[in-house]
This record gives sequence, structure tokens and C-alpha cells, in this order.
Amino acid sequence: MRRNRLAAWRRDLVRENWVAVGDLIWPLFVHAEAKDAAIAAMPGVARLGEAGLLRGCERAVELGIPAVALFPAVAAGLKDARGSEAVNPDNLVCRSVRAVKSRFPDLGVICDVALDPYTVHGQDGIVAGGGFSKSENSSNSPNPPDLSNPPNPPCQGGFRVLNDETVEVLVEQSLVLAAAGADVLAPSDMMDGRVGRIRAALEAAGHTDVGIMAYAAKYASAFYGPFRDAVGATATGISRAGGKAGYQLDPANSDEALREVALDIAEGADSVIVKPGLPYLDIVRRVAEAFAVPVFAYQVSGEYAMLQAAAQNGWLELRPAMLESLLACKRAGAAGIWTYFAPVAAAALRADSAG
Repeated sequence: MRRNRLAAWRRDLVRENWVAVGDLIWPLFVHAEAKDAAIAAMPGVARLGEAGLLRGCERAVELGIPAVALFPAVAAGLKDARGSEAVNPDNLVCRSVRAVKSRFPDLGVICDVALDPYTVHGQDGIVAGGGFSKSENSSNSPNPPDLSNPPNPPCQGGFRVLNDETVEVLVEQSLVLAAAGADVLAPSDMMDGRVGRIRAALEAAGHTDVGIMAYAAKYASAFYGPFRDAVGATATGISRAGGKAGYQLDPANSDEALREVALDIAEGADSVIVKPGLPYLDIVRRVAEAFAVPVFAYQVSGEYAMLQAAAQNGWLELRPAMLESLLACKRAGAAGIWTYFAPVAAAALRADSAG
């Protein structure tokens, strides 16, 4: 077997899998401040003002990264129990989409569909119980509930997320994002039935070319911590207490993921996401083998932070470890990868190709 491994050219000839720049989706955090703000838990990543966002998108175009995904860090004063700012056609993400598409019309723009950046409680939907009443869920409520003492345990009688009521808001959110110019919507909320409702609403509104890349297998993972810091979804009581296991997938289950994916495809998803990435490559493989639909792995904030921290401590070399982690996603069957390493990886891949 070693003869095929003796020289680089031989290894290249028999290589089964590879990562290309065109496989990468770059998640970007945006905020309403003029200056960029570094995110301590994610070295090299920042919340971007409009100028920083446009610089990042210019870098993506230069490197050949095909798409960026936008996530908002919403000012506390704009949050309420219902996530009303999500449906404001002039909200932070809509303004960001318009700015990017005006400057870089050929760069793909993907937008998250979920309420957690916009809610005072940090949940992905409208909440009942845990101190929430109908009036508190109203966007007209001047005083959001006090979450300094969240229910314990939050998922067992303290509160619940209202699926159907949430889907109604997600549909409105999807329409304002599509109108702003988003190319693809990525519902990450994990509410039942939302893909079908969003697809129908997009068709009815004439947004027939807007794609849906559904978070079909999003697990209730411990690897999301840095992301929640980045979007400001950990500063509130219920989010700090956890409680998303009531609608995200149990990390113990894999058959359940296939049922979720099948439902989202049947409802009109053009592609699906497995999240997190490396700890769930068995799920990526099962989905890729079971369905004739593109599946994307999301290398999440905790994965990124672990590699960065290990490299900063001298425990591993970042560049090869980063590229190996991305290659593992492709080997498992991913059509592409969401990764905060996208610009660094793209530059490394281009350098390797030139060499």
C-alpha cells in the first residue's frame, strides 16, 4: 500500500476526498455599532459594523468564498418576549443584506431564521410559562419579564416554546429577509412544520428563487457557547439555564435525525444542515447516504474555539489541524461546510493550489 503514498504526486492521484474554497460558507456576526468588536471566546472573529462587514465580504469575494451567512447581535433594547424585531423590514440583518447585495451582488447571502437573537429569554421561539403570560408575549408589552431567576428545571414544567405561534413569526421573518435580498434562508429554530410554511409563503410572495437550507438535524449541543456569547443570547435567564432540549435533537439519537431530514425535504428544503460538525459526522454520513439532497456540516463555535485554544497553547499546529477537520467533514459526505475558519482556510487552500 505504501507505494501509492511515497510521493505527493502519487498521493494526489489517488486522493478520494478534498476540500475546495467553493465548499466553504463563512458565518459573520453583525452589530449596529460603527466599530468592530472582537469576540473573546472566538479568536480572530468579531462582531462587525457595516464597514467591517463590507470589508469581510470583499475578502470573501477575493478568496472565492461563495457565500456568507449573517447572524445579528441585537441591542438589548430591541428585544422582547416575542422577538418582534425579527419581522422589522429595517432591522439589522435586513440593512446588512441590502448593503452586501448592493456592493457584491454575486456573493451568496444566507440568513438565519430563528428568534433567539431577538428574544429577551434567548429561546428560539415564543415562550409560555416560566413567568410568561399572553401580555408578556405581546410586542406591545413595555416591561419584559424578570428572568434573573429562571425556572428550574426549565424544560420540565417551567416553560415551553409554542411551536405553531412561533412558526407564524418565522414566516414573517422569512418574508422580510427575502424582500431585503437574501438568497437562501436557513431556519435554525427546529420548530415542526416551519419549512413547509416558509416555502409556501415565499412562493405566494413571488420569492420563488429564494432557497431554503434547513437546519434539519440541529442537536442540543454543549458546543454552542461561544456563538451564544457572540449574538448576546446568554445574558438572559432562560438561555443561561439551558432548556433547548425541548425542541433540538437529543445527542443520543441518530434515527431521529433521519426522520427530521425526511420531513424537511418533503416540506421543500433545497438542502439540509447537520449541526455541530465533527462530533456528528456519523449523522452527516447517514444523511448523505439516505437522501439525494446536499447536506452541509456546520463546524460550530465550540469546535472553532477548541482548535484555536489548543493552537494558542502550543498543543497542536492550527493550519494542518484546521484543514484536517474540514477534510473530515467532506469525507463524511458533506457537500460543503459552514466554518469560521473560512477565510483562513480559503487562503491556505489557494496557497497550496498555487504551490
